[in-house]
Amino acid sequence: MASASSPPPAADASPQGPGDDLAVFWHEGMLAHDAGRGVFDSGRDPGFLDVLDQHPENADRVRNMVSILRRGPIAPFLSWHSGRPAHASELLSFHSSEYIDELVQANATGAKKFCEGTFLNPGSWGAALLAAGTTLSAVKHILDGHGNLAYALVRPPGHHAQPDRADGYCFLNNAGLAVHLALDSGRSKVAVVDIDVHYGNGTTEGFYLMDNVLTISLHMRHGSWGPSHPQNGSVDEIGEGKGLGYNLNIPLPNGSGDAGYEYAMNELVVPAIDKFQPQLLVLVVGQDSSAFDPNGRQCLTMEGYRKIGKIMRSMANRHSNGQILIVQEGGYHITYSAYCLHATLEGVLDLEAPLLDDPIAYYPEDERYTMKVIDMIKNSWKESVPFLKDI
Repeated sequence: MASASSPPPAADASPQGPGDDLAVFWHEGMLAHDAGRGVFDSGRDPGFLDVLDQHPENADRVRNMVSILRRGPIAPFLSWHSGRPAHASELLSFHSSEYIDELVQANATGAKKFCEGTFLNPGSWGAALLAAGTTLSAVKHILDGHGNLAYALVRPPGHHAQPDRADGYCFLNNAGLAVHLALDSGRSKVAVVDIDVHYGNGTTEGFYLMDNVLTISLHMRHGSWGPSHPQNGSVDEIGEGKGLGYNLNIPLPNGSGDAGYEYAMNELVVPAIDKFQPQLLVLVVGQDSSAFDPNGRQCLTMEGYRKIGKIMRSMANRHSNGQILIVQEGGYHITYSAYCLHATLEGVLDLEAPLLDDPIAYYPEDERYTMKVIDMIKNSWKESVPFLKDI
Protein backbone atom coordinates (compact mmCIF):
# COMPACT_ATOMS: atom_id res chain seq x y z
CA MET A 1 0.00 0.00 0.00
CA ALA A 2 1.37 3.41 -0.87
CA SER A 3 2.43 5.61 2.02
CA ALA A 4 -0.45 7.68 3.33
CA SER A 5 -0.72 10.45 5.87
CA SER A 6 -2.90 10.14 8.92
CA PRO A 7 -6.23 11.96 9.08
CA PRO A 8 -6.23 15.33 10.89
CA PRO A 9 -6.30 15.14 14.70
CA ALA A 10 -9.70 15.27 16.34
CA ALA A 11 -10.56 18.46 18.18
CA ASP A 12 -9.99 16.88 21.59
CA ALA A 13 -6.79 15.01 20.73
CA SER A 14 -3.37 16.50 20.14
CA PRO A 15 -0.41 14.43 18.95
CA GLN A 16 2.84 14.35 20.88
CA GLY A 17 5.76 16.50 19.84
CA PRO A 18 7.81 15.99 16.67
CA GLY A 19 9.62 12.66 16.66
CA ASP A 20 7.29 11.18 19.28
CA ASP A 21 4.71 9.75 16.88
CA LEU A 22 4.71 6.06 16.07
CA ALA A 23 5.65 5.05 12.53
CA VAL A 24 3.56 2.18 11.15
CA PHE A 25 5.12 0.14 8.35
CA TRP A 26 2.66 -1.78 6.20
CA HIS A 27 2.16 -3.17 2.69
CA GLU A 28 -1.15 -4.54 1.43
CA GLY A 29 0.68 -7.24 -0.55
CA MET A 30 0.93 -9.22 2.69
CA LEU A 31 -2.80 -9.91 2.41
CA ALA A 32 -2.04 -12.31 -0.47
CA HIS A 33 -0.97 -15.09 1.89
CA ASP A 34 -3.87 -17.55 2.21
CA ALA A 35 -3.37 -20.61 4.42
CA GLY A 36 -6.72 -22.07 3.36
CA ARG A 37 -9.65 -23.58 5.22
CA GLY A 38 -10.23 -26.68 7.30
CA VAL A 39 -10.82 -27.79 10.87
CA PHE A 40 -9.14 -24.97 12.77
CA ASP A 41 -5.57 -24.73 11.36
CA SER A 42 -5.28 -28.29 10.04
CA GLY A 43 -6.32 -27.69 6.44
CA ARG A 44 -8.34 -30.89 6.67
CA ASP A 45 -11.94 -31.35 5.52
CA PRO A 46 -13.56 -34.26 7.40
CA GLY A 47 -16.42 -34.33 4.89
CA PHE A 48 -19.26 -33.88 7.35
CA LEU A 49 -19.07 -30.13 8.07
CA ASP A 50 -20.90 -27.62 5.91
CA VAL A 51 -18.73 -24.69 7.10
CA LEU A 52 -14.98 -24.96 7.51
CA ASP A 53 -12.86 -22.51 9.48
CA GLN A 54 -10.64 -19.98 7.83
CA HIS A 55 -7.11 -20.71 8.95
CA PRO A 56 -6.56 -18.64 12.14
CA GLU A 57 -3.73 -16.72 10.49
CA ASN A 58 -5.90 -15.11 7.82
CA ALA A 59 -5.95 -11.74 6.12
CA ASP A 60 -9.11 -10.51 7.87
CA ARG A 61 -7.42 -10.28 11.27
CA VAL A 62 -4.82 -7.91 9.85
CA ARG A 63 -7.35 -5.93 7.83
CA ASN A 64 -8.99 -5.02 11.13
CA MET A 65 -5.63 -4.06 12.63
CA VAL A 66 -4.97 -1.73 9.72
CA SER A 67 -8.45 -0.19 9.85
CA ILE A 68 -8.51 0.43 13.61
CA LEU A 69 -5.17 2.23 13.38
CA ARG A 70 -6.22 4.27 10.34
CA ARG A 71 -9.70 5.24 11.57
CA GLY A 72 -9.61 4.70 15.33
CA PRO A 73 -8.84 7.40 17.91
CA ILE A 74 -5.13 6.58 17.88
CA ALA A 75 -4.81 7.67 14.23
CA PRO A 76 -3.50 11.21 14.96
CA PHE A 77 -0.53 9.74 16.81
CA LEU A 78 0.58 7.55 13.87
CA SER A 79 2.41 8.06 10.60
CA TRP A 80 2.19 5.51 7.78
CA HIS A 81 5.08 4.18 5.71
CA SER A 82 5.13 1.69 2.87
CA GLY A 83 6.91 -1.62 3.34
CA ARG A 84 9.03 -3.47 0.79
CA PRO A 85 10.08 -7.02 -0.01
CA ALA A 86 13.31 -8.27 1.47
CA HIS A 87 16.17 -9.19 -0.83
CA ALA A 88 17.32 -12.81 -0.69
CA SER A 89 20.75 -11.74 0.57
CA GLU A 90 19.17 -9.97 3.56
CA LEU A 91 17.61 -13.22 4.76
CA LEU A 92 20.98 -14.90 5.29
CA SER A 93 21.78 -12.93 8.43
CA PHE A 94 19.36 -15.21 10.30
CA HIS A 95 18.48 -18.11 7.99
CA SER A 96 20.61 -20.75 6.30
CA SER A 97 20.97 -20.67 2.52
CA GLU A 98 19.68 -24.26 2.36
CA TYR A 99 16.46 -23.27 4.10
CA ILE A 100 15.92 -20.25 1.86
CA ASP A 101 16.45 -22.51 -1.16
CA GLU A 102 13.79 -24.84 0.25
CA LEU A 103 11.31 -21.97 0.51
CA VAL A 104 12.10 -20.75 -3.01
CA GLN A 105 11.64 -24.25 -4.40
CA ALA A 106 8.33 -24.70 -2.55
CA ASN A 107 7.10 -21.45 -4.04
CA ALA A 108 8.18 -22.57 -7.52
CA THR A 109 6.24 -25.83 -7.22
CA GLY A 110 3.11 -23.99 -6.09
CA ALA A 111 2.43 -25.13 -2.52
CA LYS A 112 3.88 -27.04 0.42
CA LYS A 113 2.82 -28.01 3.92
CA PHE A 114 5.90 -27.51 6.08
CA CYS A 115 4.38 -28.76 9.32
CA GLU A 116 1.02 -28.83 11.08
CA GLY A 117 -0.83 -25.59 10.39
CA THR A 118 1.97 -24.10 8.29
CA PHE A 119 1.11 -23.90 4.58
CA LEU A 120 3.01 -22.07 1.86
CA ASN A 121 0.52 -21.48 -0.95
CA PRO A 122 0.57 -19.26 -4.06
CA GLY A 123 1.09 -15.72 -2.79
CA SER A 124 2.63 -16.83 0.51
CA TRP A 125 6.29 -16.40 -0.44
CA GLY A 126 5.75 -12.90 -1.74
CA ALA A 127 3.91 -11.99 1.45
CA ALA A 128 6.70 -13.48 3.59
CA LEU A 129 9.31 -11.44 1.73
CA LEU A 130 7.20 -8.32 2.27
CA ALA A 131 6.88 -9.09 5.99
CA ALA A 132 10.65 -9.46 6.33
CA GLY A 133 11.47 -6.38 4.27
CA THR A 134 8.82 -4.27 5.97
CA THR A 135 10.26 -5.17 9.38
CA LEU A 136 13.74 -4.27 8.17
CA SER A 137 12.41 -0.92 6.93
CA ALA A 138 10.82 -0.30 10.33
CA VAL A 139 14.02 -0.92 12.29
CA LYS A 140 16.03 1.12 9.79
CA HIS A 141 13.65 4.02 10.42
CA ILE A 142 14.87 3.96 14.03
CA LEU A 143 18.52 3.24 13.26
CA ASP A 144 18.70 6.13 10.80
CA GLY A 145 17.33 8.56 13.38
CA HIS A 146 13.96 9.23 11.74
CA GLY A 147 11.99 8.33 14.87
CA ASN A 148 12.08 6.42 18.13
CA LEU A 149 8.99 4.26 17.74
CA ALA A 150 8.25 1.99 14.79
CA TYR A 151 5.70 -0.78 14.34
CA ALA A 152 6.01 -3.47 11.67
CA LEU A 153 2.43 -4.52 10.94
CA VAL A 154 3.29 -7.74 9.15
CA ARG A 155 2.10 -11.19 8.19
CA PRO A 156 2.83 -14.05 7.94
CA PRO A 157 4.25 -13.96 11.46
CA GLY A 158 7.84 -14.93 12.15
CA HIS A 159 8.87 -15.73 15.73
CA HIS A 160 8.59 -19.53 15.33
CA ALA A 161 10.74 -19.57 12.16
CA GLN A 162 14.12 -21.00 13.07
CA PRO A 163 17.33 -20.55 11.10
CA ASP A 164 16.71 -23.73 9.14
CA ARG A 165 12.99 -24.55 9.39
CA ALA A 166 9.45 -23.21 9.25
CA ASP A 167 7.14 -23.62 12.21
CA GLY A 168 3.87 -22.38 13.70
CA TYR A 169 2.54 -20.39 10.70
CA CYS A 170 5.99 -18.74 10.29
CA PHE A 171 8.45 -18.85 7.38
CA LEU A 172 10.92 -15.99 7.97
CA ASN A 173 11.89 -14.63 11.37
CA ASN A 174 11.07 -10.95 10.91
CA ALA A 175 12.18 -9.83 14.37
CA GLY A 176 15.38 -11.87 14.17
CA LEU A 177 16.34 -10.24 10.90
CA ALA A 178 15.74 -6.81 12.42
CA VAL A 179 17.92 -7.62 15.43
CA HIS A 180 20.80 -8.61 13.15
CA LEU A 181 20.46 -5.37 11.20
CA ALA A 182 20.60 -3.42 14.47
CA LEU A 183 23.74 -5.28 15.55
CA ASP A 184 25.34 -4.80 12.13
CA SER A 185 24.51 -1.08 12.36
CA GLY A 186 26.46 -0.63 15.58
CA ARG A 187 24.03 -1.38 18.40
CA SER A 188 26.10 -3.40 20.83
CA LYS A 189 23.20 -5.04 22.70
CA VAL A 190 19.57 -5.68 21.76
CA ALA A 191 16.78 -7.08 23.94
CA VAL A 192 13.69 -8.85 22.61
CA VAL A 193 10.54 -9.10 24.75
CA ASP A 194 7.99 -11.49 23.22
CA ILE A 195 4.43 -11.42 24.62
CA ASP A 196 2.80 -13.66 22.00
CA VAL A 197 0.98 -16.49 23.78
CA HIS A 198 3.37 -19.06 22.27
CA TYR A 199 7.06 -19.47 22.98
CA GLY A 200 9.18 -17.44 20.56
CA ASN A 201 11.29 -20.50 19.87
CA GLY A 202 12.60 -19.42 16.49
CA THR A 203 13.99 -16.13 17.75
CA THR A 204 15.47 -17.92 20.74
CA GLU A 205 17.13 -20.53 18.52
CA GLY A 206 18.75 -17.86 16.37
CA PHE A 207 20.44 -16.14 19.32
CA TYR A 208 20.87 -19.05 21.74
CA LEU A 209 24.68 -18.89 21.65
CA MET A 210 24.99 -15.10 21.79
CA ASP A 211 25.49 -12.78 24.76
CA ASN A 212 24.69 -9.50 22.98
CA VAL A 213 21.03 -10.37 22.40
CA LEU A 214 18.76 -10.96 25.38
CA THR A 215 15.59 -12.86 24.44
CA ILE A 216 12.70 -12.91 26.92
CA SER A 217 9.49 -14.79 26.14
CA LEU A 218 6.28 -14.69 28.19
CA HIS A 219 4.06 -17.53 27.04
CA MET A 220 1.58 -20.17 28.13
CA ARG A 221 3.06 -23.52 29.10
CA HIS A 222 2.46 -25.51 25.92
CA GLY A 223 5.77 -27.38 25.62
CA SER A 224 7.11 -28.85 22.39
CA TRP A 225 4.52 -29.54 19.70
CA GLY A 226 6.54 -31.80 17.42
CA PRO A 227 9.66 -32.01 15.21
CA SER A 228 9.22 -28.47 13.91
CA HIS A 229 9.14 -27.10 17.47
CA PRO A 230 11.59 -29.16 19.58
CA GLN A 231 12.04 -26.40 22.18
CA ASN A 232 9.67 -26.56 25.16
CA GLY A 233 9.93 -22.99 26.48
CA SER A 234 10.79 -24.09 30.02
CA VAL A 235 12.70 -22.05 32.58
CA ASP A 236 15.81 -24.19 32.14
CA GLU A 237 16.27 -23.26 28.47
CA ILE A 238 18.63 -20.35 29.25
CA GLY A 239 21.09 -20.37 26.35
CA GLU A 240 24.40 -22.13 25.82
CA GLY A 241 28.06 -21.19 25.57
CA LYS A 242 28.50 -17.41 25.46
CA GLY A 243 24.71 -17.17 25.43
CA LEU A 244 24.25 -18.90 28.78
CA GLY A 245 21.75 -16.83 30.74
CA TYR A 246 20.68 -14.65 27.81
CA ASN A 247 17.52 -16.55 26.93
CA LEU A 248 14.89 -16.11 29.63
CA ASN A 249 11.62 -18.01 29.47
CA ILE A 250 8.55 -17.08 31.50
CA PRO A 251 6.05 -19.94 31.06
CA LEU A 252 2.85 -18.69 32.69
CA PRO A 253 -0.19 -20.66 33.85
CA ASN A 254 -3.31 -20.48 31.73
CA GLY A 255 -5.51 -17.55 32.72
CA SER A 256 -2.71 -15.43 34.18
CA GLY A 257 -4.61 -12.28 33.22
CA ASP A 258 -3.73 -8.60 33.44
CA ALA A 259 -2.46 -8.67 37.02
CA GLY A 260 -0.34 -11.76 36.42
CA TYR A 261 1.31 -10.33 33.33
CA GLU A 262 1.95 -6.97 35.00
CA TYR A 263 3.57 -8.78 37.93
CA ALA A 264 5.74 -10.82 35.54
CA MET A 265 6.82 -7.68 33.70
CA ASN A 266 7.73 -5.83 36.89
CA GLU A 267 9.32 -8.74 38.79
CA LEU A 268 11.12 -10.51 35.93
CA VAL A 269 11.34 -8.51 32.71
CA VAL A 270 12.17 -5.08 34.14
CA PRO A 271 15.03 -6.29 36.41
CA ALA A 272 16.52 -8.35 33.57
CA ILE A 273 16.39 -5.43 31.13
CA ASP A 274 17.83 -3.07 33.74
CA LYS A 275 20.77 -5.43 34.27
CA PHE A 276 21.32 -6.05 30.54
CA GLN A 277 21.05 -2.37 29.49
CA PRO A 278 20.23 -2.82 25.80
CA GLN A 279 20.69 -0.12 23.17
CA LEU A 280 17.48 -1.16 21.39
CA LEU A 281 14.28 -2.79 22.62
CA VAL A 282 12.20 -5.04 20.36
CA LEU A 283 8.64 -5.76 21.49
CA VAL A 284 7.27 -8.84 19.75
CA VAL A 285 3.49 -8.61 20.08
CA GLY A 286 0.78 -11.22 19.68
CA GLN A 287 -2.77 -10.59 20.79
CA ASP A 288 -3.35 -14.35 21.07
CA SER A 289 -2.69 -13.93 24.80
CA SER A 290 -6.02 -12.08 25.03
CA ALA A 291 -9.03 -13.26 26.97
CA PHE A 292 -10.97 -14.35 23.90
CA ASP A 293 -8.40 -15.66 21.43
CA PRO A 294 -9.00 -19.09 19.86
CA ASN A 295 -5.29 -19.95 20.11
CA GLY A 296 -4.60 -19.00 23.73
CA ARG A 297 -6.07 -18.88 27.22
CA GLN A 298 -4.11 -16.19 29.01
CA CYS A 299 -7.04 -13.80 29.62
CA LEU A 300 -5.31 -10.48 28.94
CA THR A 301 -7.66 -7.56 28.28
CA MET A 302 -7.00 -4.20 26.68
CA GLU A 303 -5.87 -2.80 30.03
CA GLY A 304 -3.24 -5.52 30.38
CA TYR A 305 -1.80 -4.79 26.95
CA ARG A 306 -1.85 -1.07 27.67
CA LYS A 307 0.18 -1.60 30.86
CA ILE A 308 2.71 -3.79 29.04
CA GLY A 309 3.15 -1.04 26.46
CA LYS A 310 3.72 1.56 29.18
CA ILE A 311 6.28 -0.64 30.93
CA MET A 312 8.14 -1.15 27.66
CA ARG A 313 8.17 2.59 27.02
CA SER A 314 9.54 3.25 30.51
CA MET A 315 12.37 0.74 29.99
CA ALA A 316 13.15 2.23 26.58
CA ASN A 317 13.36 5.70 28.08
CA ARG A 318 15.95 4.43 30.56
CA HIS A 319 18.08 2.33 28.24
CA SER A 320 17.58 2.95 24.52
CA ASN A 321 16.80 6.67 24.25
CA GLY A 322 13.12 5.82 24.01
CA GLN A 323 13.59 3.58 20.97
CA ILE A 324 11.31 0.57 20.52
CA LEU A 325 10.73 -1.59 17.46
CA ILE A 326 7.37 -3.40 17.62
CA VAL A 327 6.86 -6.48 15.45
CA GLN A 328 3.46 -8.10 14.89
CA GLU A 329 3.04 -11.84 15.44
CA GLY A 330 -0.17 -13.70 16.36
CA GLY A 331 -3.61 -12.58 17.47
CA TYR A 332 -6.52 -14.47 15.94
CA HIS A 333 -9.78 -13.06 17.27
CA ILE A 334 -10.86 -11.00 14.28
CA THR A 335 -12.07 -7.99 16.26
CA TYR A 336 -10.62 -8.17 19.76
CA SER A 337 -7.06 -8.54 18.46
CA ALA A 338 -7.40 -5.16 16.78
CA TYR A 339 -8.68 -3.55 19.98
CA CYS A 340 -5.81 -5.07 21.99
CA LEU A 341 -3.29 -3.82 19.43
CA HIS A 342 -4.77 -0.34 19.77
CA ALA A 343 -4.35 -0.55 23.56
CA THR A 344 -0.74 -1.80 23.28
CA LEU A 345 0.23 1.14 21.09
CA GLU A 346 -1.55 3.56 23.44
CA GLY A 347 0.73 2.23 26.18
CA VAL A 348 3.88 2.48 24.07
CA LEU A 349 2.93 6.09 23.24
CA ASP A 350 2.51 6.66 27.00
CA LEU A 351 -0.84 8.36 26.55
CA GLU A 352 -2.36 9.66 29.77
CA ALA A 353 -5.79 8.05 29.38
CA PRO A 354 -7.28 5.21 27.31
CA LEU A 355 -8.62 6.26 23.93
CA LEU A 356 -10.92 3.26 23.48
CA ASP A 357 -13.25 1.45 25.85
CA ASP A 358 -12.89 -2.31 26.06
CA PRO A 359 -15.84 -3.82 24.14
CA ILE A 360 -15.70 -6.95 26.26
CA ALA A 361 -14.68 -5.27 29.51
CA TYR A 362 -14.03 -7.07 32.78
CA TYR A 363 -12.80 -10.65 32.80
CA PRO A 364 -12.48 -12.38 36.20
CA GLU A 365 -9.03 -13.55 37.23
CA ASP A 366 -7.20 -14.96 40.23
CA GLU A 367 -3.57 -13.94 39.96
CA ARG A 368 -2.37 -15.57 43.21
CA TYR A 369 -1.22 -18.84 41.65
CA THR A 370 0.43 -16.99 38.76
CA MET A 371 2.34 -14.79 41.20
CA LYS A 372 3.64 -17.87 43.03
CA VAL A 373 4.89 -19.27 39.72
CA ILE A 374 6.59 -15.97 38.86
CA ASP A 375 8.33 -15.91 42.24
CA MET A 376 9.58 -19.46 41.59
CA ILE A 377 10.92 -18.40 38.17
CA LYS A 378 12.71 -15.45 39.78
CA ASN A 379 14.41 -17.75 42.28
CA SER A 380 15.41 -20.09 39.46
CA TRP A 381 17.00 -17.20 37.55
CA LYS A 382 18.94 -16.13 40.64
CA GLU A 383 20.42 -19.61 40.86
CA SER A 384 21.10 -20.29 37.17
CA VAL A 385 21.58 -16.97 35.37
CA PRO A 386 24.91 -15.37 36.32
CA PHE A 387 24.04 -11.75 35.55
CA LEU A 388 20.74 -11.96 37.48
CA LYS A 389 22.02 -13.39 40.77
CA ASP A 390 21.18 -10.23 42.73
CA ILE A 391 17.85 -9.19 41.21
